[in-house]
Amino acid sequence: MLVPALLVLFFCLRGRAGLSPHFLQQPEDLVVLLGDEARLPCALGAYWGLVQWTKDGLALGGERDLPGWSRYWISGNAASGQHDLHIRPIELEDQASYECQATEAGLRSRRAQLHVLVPPEPPQVLGGPSVSLVAGVPANVTCRSRGDARPTPELLWFRDGVRLDGATFRQTLLKEGTIGSVESILSLTPSSHDDGAILVCRARSQALPAGKDTAITLSLQYPPVVTLSAEPQTVQEGEKVTFLCQATAQPPVTGYRWAKGGSPVLGARGPMLEVVADASFLTAPVSCEVSNAVGSANRSTALDVRFGPILQAKPKPLSVDVGEDASFSCVWRGNPLPRVTWTRRGDAQVLASGPTLRLLAVGPEDAGDYVCRAEPGLSGLGGGSAEARLTVNAPPVVTALHSAPAFLRGPARLQCLVFASPAPEAVVWSWDEGFLTAGSRGRFLVETFPAPEGRGGQGPGLISVLHISGTQESDFSRGFNCTARNRLGEGGTQVSLGRRDLLPTVRIVAGVAAVAMTLLMVITGVALCCWRHGKASFSKQKNLVRIPGSSNGSSSRGPEEETGSSKDQDPTNGYYKVRGVSVSLSLGEAPGGGLFLPPSSPFGPPGTPTFYDFKPHLGIVPPCRLYRAQAGYLTTPHPRAFTSYIKPTSFGPPDLAPSTPPFPYAAFPTPSHPRLQTHV
Repeated sequence: MLVPALLVLFFCLRGRAGLSPHFLQQPEDLVVLLGDEARLPCALGAYWGLVQWTKDGLALGGERDLPGWSRYWISGNAASGQHDLHIRPIELEDQASYECQATEAGLRSRRAQLHVLVPPEPPQVLGGPSVSLVAGVPANVTCRSRGDARPTPELLWFRDGVRLDGATFRQTLLKEGTIGSVESILSLTPSSHDDGAILVCRARSQALPAGKDTAITLSLQYPPVVTLSAEPQTVQEGEKVTFLCQATAQPPVTGYRWAKGGSPVLGARGPMLEVVADASFLTAPVSCEVSNAVGSANRSTALDVRFGPILQAKPKPLSVDVGEDASFSCVWRGNPLPRVTWTRRGDAQVLASGPTLRLLAVGPEDAGDYVCRAEPGLSGLGGGSAEARLTVNAPPVVTALHSAPAFLRGPARLQCLVFASPAPEAVVWSWDEGFLTAGSRGRFLVETFPAPEGRGGQGPGLISVLHISGTQESDFSRGFNCTARNRLGEGGTQVSLGRRDLLPTVRIVAGVAAVAMTLLMVITGVALCCWRHGKASFSKQKNLVRIPGSSNGSSSRGPEEETGSSKDQDPTNGYYKVRGVSVSLSLGEAPGGGLFLPPSSPFGPPGTPTFYDFKPHLGIVPPCRLYRAQAGYLTTPHPRAFTSYIKPTSFGPPDLAPSTPPFPYAAFPTPSHPRLQTHV
């Protein structure tokens, strides 16, 4: 016991004599992660007294195990002056200012600040783990970190390992001034391609440099994404084409709508459309619109339709002054582009190719119709021509028309034909002592009429007529001028009046009258002849034809006829039942081989035979219908019909008794007055 005491006393005396207590090592500020162990070093030299630690000025005690502070203790070799403070595990309440004190020597170390780091919790993404968005619509995705993380964590966004920019950081403070939560808002406009994409929100701080991640999956609702195809894409006009409309959508497709050139295609509802191609499909594309609950989208496509030329714009008529340029244009549409040529109507020479024809310094000879022609396409369809008229404005063109010769002191008419563009302001007839434009003056009168259309491009035409009443000698010797003028000038011609003599006309009239008189006499003679033969009848004598009313005009009847006369007689005397009379002729011949005729005409010379020889005329139909001199019927020429007749027993030559006449005869009664013949 004596030796240690002496040593202590020795050192004490030595220290007092040489070295004073001092800090060999003082605590430093320390950052410790929550739950770890903290060590604050403290070493003293030349001091062997009491050493203690304070926390925010509160003494923790002088014992090494620091009773009352279960997680605190002091370590190190006290003899060598080592007094380190240990804390384990670190809690938030351990964050404070610590000081090492040598109480007996009155020494205090500098204050060391102990910082406790709290790592952030995994962040929370609102709406996760699957966030539903609408494609094309701007949206915000919010990531939030809660708790007592120290320091305040940083929230970052990543996609496929790539950090995303554009996020907005926001903090929420509690009433005590501490941070309640932090948020990071990511603004984005998703597309349909973002469906199923994974986004990561990372909370990172000094306490946790690697950070903690929370992943979400984007679930996109998007309107249909449409693809439209046509098969085949290039077609000839009239061929069939199939359009196919394919779409991906979330939620699923609810409907299809087809249109052509903006106009709906009625009856088309599904993803397929079949049409027959024509020229309109080249400029009127076909579109397919697909819809779902989110929205709709459409795509369109135009066909490459091959078709023949179609006229879109006709050339327009032109009217230009002489010497000016003229330009025609016409537009043809076709696929491939048609070849267009210009010609003049009636002339095969090609004047130009293309949609425009330009004529330089035109003259009157250029007036006419010009034709714009397009050849048919490869399919043989289409093509055609269109034409327009070029009217060249020039001074009037006046032409004298044929005028008939006139008699002296008779009426006369002179004519001229006028073509002019623009229309003439006036047409003037002039002669030696005067002129006249319209109306009348003395013996002269002017009239104007539209003329038939002339050669194309000549302009409207008119005919001006000068009437002269009571021509005079001077009218046949002088000239009459027909003159027309318009704004471009005037034109004219001279018209002469021809004279007609009276003597040739008298001769012609006399000749016509003579011919007419001759024809009249011939017709009269024929009529008289027919009338005389119409009065004739057959005589009761042998082979005689008697004229009713002659000296032997009393009627005789044969035995057969008289026997049945009372029974067969017509009570109406033939007024309604009229029959033609036929007489059977015997084959026997009269003297001289002829038929007996009525007595000689009072107009003929005396001694004329009372019969007519028919032999020279057997092959000719006699006048007044008296024919067939041999066996047969002889039709009476009388204009009346008769009701009684004798029917012959035979038509051959009869066997005659000596006392029997050569052939039966018939009497033709003459009625007292004419009757209406109703049936023949």
